[in-house]
Amino acid sequence: MKFREFKTSSGKIVLAGKDAESNEKLVEQAGENEIVLHTAEPGSPFANIKESMGKTCRKDIKEAAIFCARYSQDWRDNKKDVVVHYFLGKEVFKTKGMKLGTFGVKKFNKIIVKKEEIERFGK
Repeated sequence: MKFREFKTSSGKIVLAGKDAESNEKLVEQAGENEIVLHTAEPGSPFANIKESMGKTCRKDIKEAAIFCARYSQDWRDNKKDVVVHYFLGKEVFKTKGMKLGTFGVKKFNKIIVKKEEIERFGK
């Protein structure tokens, strides 16, 4: 399965899904202590920092949040600040009846990604 891939300024690999099927696979492969991200609004890739939480700094999380927001429907449709939730892989759950690519999260933190940060991404 191919994912979108990004490297943070500190060299951490961040993977992101491209659709419901790849989001499903991405969440399945995320480690229990790895950070997973998704926008507060539906229609976002899940993103996963491929490093243990203890080795991930705030800047890595912010850069991964910008990457996640950049490919979201919220950004595509509104072109404004995007709220991104981030959580550990062990906080994610799936119940019977949840559609492909959809998950629940027990607890999360949030980060606001500014419009200007998304516009600068990749430049």
